[in-house]
Amino acid sequence: MTAVKAATLTPTDALWPASLCARLGASAPLALQTIGSAALLKVHKTALFCSARTPGDAVLRAHDAARRLRDESVTVISGFHSPIEKECLRILLRGKQPIIICPARAVEAMRIPTECRAAYDAGRLLFLSPFAEEPKRVTTESALRRNEVVAALADDVFIAHVTPGGQTERMAEMLKRWRVRFISGDHAS
Repeated sequence: MTAVKAATLTPTDALWPASLCARLGASAPLALQTIGSAALLKVHKTALFCSARTPGDAVLRAHDAARRLRDESVTVISGFHSPIEKECLRILLRGKQPIIICPARAVEAMRIPTECRAAYDAGRLLFLSPFAEEPKRVTTESALRRNEVVAALADDVFIAHVTPGGQTERMAEMLKRWRVRFISGDHAS
């Protein structure tokens, strides 16, 4: 793994995504930390979410969706944190489409994982975080904040599974209020 220094993107930068302020208002981050091509923020993005506890049929749906998104060269943005999201990332990394990974922690001097290196070197991978220096490890609060940012950046969303009463369900309700288009999966519209 190779350590890479993060760049800072602010609302005055041309690549700053207007949807952050439009959707999150005063709670929008004041800056984003990026490793990779921030130009990927200007392309159409499909968010990927999945509850941590997922039944077998949702696992199959998620794998099929990841292959379809990969084969159709769709840019996918996610935290890629839940077990199913991690599996989807492995599928997506085998393609040629852009991927935006949003860790729920600071990315300053982050090490690029070996499995992500080829996509990063090809310029099709962006690591993006709303956290400047802290937290260094994922927390429940940082995961919630990261998911808000991912949702605010999304043009479409695929939710493989929603556990009733869980955080993904709350995220789905927020996305519906923002009128983000759901593609096949739980809560599809």
